[in-house]
Amino acid sequence: MSHRIRRTAAVATALASGSVLAFAGGASAHTGHAHHASAVTSAPLAAGLYQSAYSERNHVLWATASAGRPVANSALLKVDPRTLAVKKSYTPPVTDAATGAVEAVYGVAVDDEHNTVWTTNTRNNSVAVYSQRTGAHLATLPNVAHAREVVVDERHNLAWASGFGDGSIVAFDTRTFKEKKRVTVEGAGPAGLAVNERTGTVYAADLNGDRLIAVSPYAKDPVFIPAGDGPISVALSANGRTAYAADQAAGAVSVVDLRKKAVTATIPTGAGALSVAADERSGRVLVANRTAANVTVVDPRRKAVVETLPTAANPNHVTVHHGTAYVLDKSGSGPAGQDQAYRVRLAR
Repeated sequence: MSHRIRRTAAVATALASGSVLAFAGGASAHTGHAHHASAVTSAPLAAGLYQSAYSERNHVLWATASAGRPVANSALLKVDPRTLAVKKSYTPPVTDAATGAVEAVYGVAVDDEHNTVWTTNTRNNSVAVYSQRTGAHLATLPNVAHAREVVVDERHNLAWASGFGDGSIVAFDTRTFKEKKRVTVEGAGPAGLAVNERTGTVYAADLNGDRLIAVSPYAKDPVFIPAGDGPISVALSANGRTAYAADQAAGAVSVVDLRKKAVTATIPTGAGALSVAADERSGRVLVANRTAANVTVVDPRRKAVVETLPTAANPNHVTVHHGTAYVLDKSGSGPAGQDQAYRVRLAR
């Protein structure tokens, strides 16, 4: 496949081709303030894209892709974050020789401290660990029911995974791969995760309970914090005092004061808000809105959307690193039916 990035200034052409450049999306309309445009480029990667994570140690974007039932086509992709070209593609282990099914990868997080990458294998109810250096599969860790997301706390040597299937939040030692802690909340549906590496507390968006579940490695019981309508993804502010929850049912982002345990603002972002990320550099919050087919940039201080960036259909995940965001969609709009990746240089 060709990974050459196609660029265009025309939004209509961009949507058709899956590429956008410097689209200014309604900052004036939303805030009345002048706002420079973020620069957006895109490229087709693979069918079945799900999530991505940035490795600062290796300057690599890791992405997961899984397609089909049973899933015979799945890959952990090593992507150049500047060009969005796939540098390497690693196939997960085969789990069923008769069907060719593999241990399909969905969620992803990097551990730069130990030079590994962690994935959730949702259909296999497990978490896996790979080498960032070689792509070798190092371990499969079972008993995470419908494992959805994983996040790494490098300071405390823990990887936390959400078990959407049974309401569990599970921590693994990133050095030994042994299970260290498990908290199960009956009736909960933990989905997205974010961790405060200063305190060690992990926050899970509880899709079933309209709340965040806070779990400390040092406390026996979880703490429950209100969120919005259908929280499915969560991110933290740079100081760790505020959480941002993507509320799928509401099509909004909730701003949550973690000390007061209260929602302080609800900002409409777009239908089907699915994934949220916060930029530590600017404080801006990005939300991928699956149904609306766009990514909104929110200024939480103004409590307003300051930019709207169109994507192809079904944006699925957003992550951000030092002012650059990466978005994956599930549009199938690439020239060979691939899903697309977007690189967004956020406006200052």
